[in-house]
Amino acid sequence: MVAPNAIISVQEVSKNFSSVVAVDRASFEIGSGEIFGLLGPNGAGKTTLIRLILDLIRPDAGSIRIQGQPISETHKNRIGYLPEERGLYFRQKVMAVLEYLGMLKGVSIERVRSNARDWLKRLEIDDLRNRPVQELSKGNQQKVQFIATVVSDPDILILDEPFTGLDPINVHLLVRSIQELAAKGKTVVLSVHQMSLVESLCRRVFMINRGRQVLYGDLEDIQNRYSEPSFLVRSGADFQGCELIDRFTSHNAAATVYLKQGVEPARFLRWLVESGAEVESFQRARTPLDEIFIRVVRDSS
Repeated sequence: MVAPNAIISVQEVSKNFSSVVAVDRASFEIGSGEIFGLLGPNGAGKTTLIRLILDLIRPDAGSIRIQGQPISETHKNRIGYLPEERGLYFRQKVMAVLEYLGMLKGVSIERVRSNARDWLKRLEIDDLRNRPVQELSKGNQQKVQFIATVVSDPDILILDEPFTGLDPINVHLLVRSIQELAAKGKTVVLSVHQMSLVESLCRRVFMINRGRQVLYGDLEDIQNRYSEPSFLVRSGADFQGCELIDRFTSHNAAATVYLKQGVEPARFLRWLVESGAEVESFQRARTPLDEIFIRVVRDSS
């Protein structure tokens, strides 16, 4: 599946560590302005894939290209990486850390300072800029780690568990920031375990298990493929008496209705209308991504 305006292209990439196959012929592309989900259980090969994209390690086979070219030092300076484990200087003050890490990417001190001030205000920790990192809460340290990733204004962001240690309010704040960056054309690779966040942020995903691709494509298509033929219906209809229904479960004012094999949704909707019952809503019920994740990992293990 080719992404429009592909910024990152991974083609038939494999990586072994001695007798361990960490990545086995992985292929995917990520487009400009896309928030792309990189999924998999612990030990699946996600971190190895990230290190390959960052050129920290080299593949044994296959190719990785950035903007159509083999990765170069110039490309590396245009990539911001937020690792799962924090990489901050804990005894140093927040602003000093951000200035240093931003300048490592070749950005002027003036621009780094301006960007850092803007991000500290946006993430509501501007009052902590002169505090040593070690004095901050875990959540605020995570915010500083995120700012360190974006302070050089990179074109590509690789975020490995960026929501660690954040409460729901700050998760929302960071989600909004990531969406705004993508809207400005930044390419975002997002590796998280919270499937609800993947569903709200990503349009396409790549799932790896034991080094091998198990899912890749449009998230809506994946959910349709793995969902049972069921519908969420708000209606006063008597589902018990409908011969088209295999089973149904009621919850609050709605019901999840599972149709018998071969029954077309239009036929069931016609029955609803002809029953004379009021129909408030009728929509396909998709299986949550976390359930698909569990099922696919189990079947591929």
